[in-house]
Amino acid sequence: MEETTRDLTGIESMDQCRHTLEQHNWNIEAAVQDRLNEQEGVPSVFNPPPSRPLQVNTADQRIYSYVVSRPQARGLLGWGYYLIMLPFRFTYCTILDIFRFALRFIRPDPRSRVTDPVGDIVSFMHSFEEKYGRAHPVFYQGTYSQALNDAKRELRFLLVYLHGDDHQDSDEFCRNTLCAPEVISLINTRMLFWACSTNKPEGYRVSQALRENTYPFLAMIMLKDRRMTVVGRLEGLIQPDDLINQLTFIMDANQTYLMSERLEREERNQTQVLRQQQDEAYLASLRADQEKERRKREERERKRRKEEEVQQQKLAEERRRRNLQEEKERKLECLPPEPSPDDPESVKIIFKLPNDSRVERRFHFSQSLTVIHDFLFSLKESPEKFQIEANFPRRVLPCIPSEEWPNPPTLQEAGLSHTEVLFVQDLTDE
Repeated sequence: MEETTRDLTGIESMDQCRHTLEQHNWNIEAAVQDRLNEQEGVPSVFNPPPSRPLQVNTADQRIYSYVVSRPQARGLLGWGYYLIMLPFRFTYCTILDIFRFALRFIRPDPRSRVTDPVGDIVSFMHSFEEKYGRAHPVFYQGTYSQALNDAKRELRFLLVYLHGDDHQDSDEFCRNTLCAPEVISLINTRMLFWACSTNKPEGYRVSQALRENTYPFLAMIMLKDRRMTVVGRLEGLIQPDDLINQLTFIMDANQTYLMSERLEREERNQTQVLRQQQDEAYLASLRADQEKERRKREERERKRRKEEEVQQQKLAEERRRRNLQEEKERKLECLPPEPSPDDPESVKIIFKLPNDSRVERRFHFSQSLTVIHDFLFSLKESPEKFQIEANFPRRVLPCIPSEEWPNPPTLQEAGLSHTEVLFVQDLTDE
């Protein structure tokens, strides 16, 4: 596990690898992603997905590797030169490696800290076009992490090219192979193409993860077994026809994985759509049930309010009748005594009620017409609201105080005779 972490992150120290894994509870993917983000400096630039960080599997033993070696010396003179220079080359490489290793402790490599990955890509594109022209494969204008995300989302092959500015074969490869029309057509139609110089921090970071051996270096990456995996490595000065054959071979050999992933993704999408339709149907049914329940509650509430209103009306009617009866009884108790028939100042009045019944009573000439009204009001048969009319002459007697008659007149002032017939007119509905 520590060896895998060292290969993916570029950390040389095994102790540091172990410490990094312990900090991330021995989760390799989380440790590698955190290390790469630390090297990038600005993690938000890469716009990582909200779920598990996207990693590239470089430890697959089934990776197809194709290396084009430079022509070796031939003949006695060539082999003699090679054997003479071999110790010097070994000594030179060893001293250079020791010097570089010691230099890391004195002055860290400025490429190890990625501060502007998009700027690194754009800068490499401009320098490439200035040197080799605009006829080239379409560069992915984004970071390496973004290219991985898009390749995974679109289920496409991702071809990564690491450019070694100082390598003797880089110029010939870019000019004659990478910019060849048939190579451009193949790359633009069948894959995404991401490229960067290893002299740039973003390119250096990717080179530490992919571990190239020589330049030019190409890596084919795709979604395999639900992980972004390197499925092919092409290294060395490869010719256009050979490059097309190798890329086509890698794609054909791994096409089944993409097809399988597409089928699985379509199945998941169909399952998700079906689940969404089921959820929508359930929500629609739930809303319909809730609407029915709401209408039932409203109907119950309407009936309850109606019943309460009817009950209130009944109570109000009962109170009104009770108050009316109490008022009738009070009026009856307040009536003055009925004069005797022999009293010369008495008036005999016959009342014709609205229900055609007749009521007879004697009153005194000196009494107010209000007494007549109170008498009729106290009767059970009399209406709740009424007026009293006389026939000869036909007139309405002012029995209740009004603006015209603040103090109702007496029977004598009203011009009543000793015997009168008065009519009770019902005004309750008016």
